[in-house]
Amino acid sequence: MQKLGRYLLVDRLGAGSFATVWRAYDPELDTDVAVKVLADNWASNADVRERFLAEARLLRRIASPRVVRVHDVGVHEDRPYFVMDYVRGGTLAERIGQCPPEEALRLAAEAGYAVHVLHTEGVVHRDVKPSNLLIDDEQTPAGVLVADLGSAKQLADASGLTVTTGTPAYMAPEQAFQTGGFDGRADVYALGVLTFELLTGQKPFGPGGRTTWLTGGAPAPAPSLPPGGPQLPDGVEELLGTAMAVDPEQRPPTARAFADALLAPGAGTGKRAGRPGRAGSRSVPRRRWSS
Repeated sequence: MQKLGRYLLVDRLGAGSFATVWRAYDPELDTDVAVKVLADNWASNADVRERFLAEARLLRRIASPRVVRVHDVGVHEDRPYFVMDYVRGGTLAERIGQCPPEEALRLAAEAGYAVHVLHTEGVVHRDVKPSNLLIDDEQTPAGVLVADLGSAKQLADASGLTVTTGTPAYMAPEQAFQTGGFDGRADVYALGVLTFELLTGQKPFGPGGRTTWLTGGAPAPAPSLPPGGPQLPDGVEELLGTAMAVDPEQRPPTARAFADALLAPGAGTGKRAGRPGRAGSRSVPRRRWSS
């Protein structure tokens, strides 16, 4: 069994371009932990290395039950790693298409409240997606925690990296094209995509996201829930249309406002869910949002 410091690696939880996350065992505290290790091919890159360690510092600084906490850092064979709480419920990716609409909306709202914690700390996540949101099923009902801040705006600014980052299917147009900057409403867009996916089992614009359509010079069709699906509360489809609007001004102003609306989606609309106008166009009804 491979060992990092005092931690015994048990099984791999996930891997990306820059790092791998393992479930590990801490023999001194007799508990499971999660260990994130920088990929060997990036260990000698000073910018990436600093960005990796900055993520650990940020996760440590944000003291919230909705954000995974870092407890230790170390270096093994010149590869930095950091140690986090191990959250046993898996990720939202494992719940896609697997839960009833009421639970899908509740989990999506939990994700929104978790992302809002980052925004109150001045951080835009930039890679909100189901696999970066962990489920704490030791709570009743289960809660959602934010993980993986490697793409967060504050970290990228600190490292000097300015490349576009994120996952195409969840990226807001202003984030993908870097047109005039962006704020937390880019994460709200991603939350809209995530909610649509939890409800339907599919992404609203395909794996390439809305940017695939816009790059080709044609607007993407308005996100529309499949016919014949489960009955949803009033206003859900309209809410998702506004959350995924091309124009950030048409989206809910905060992740918390989006989450609140998911739990009471008909509030302030005065109409039942139906096919919304094209997201991002003037036909999308405006709602009085509270932030």
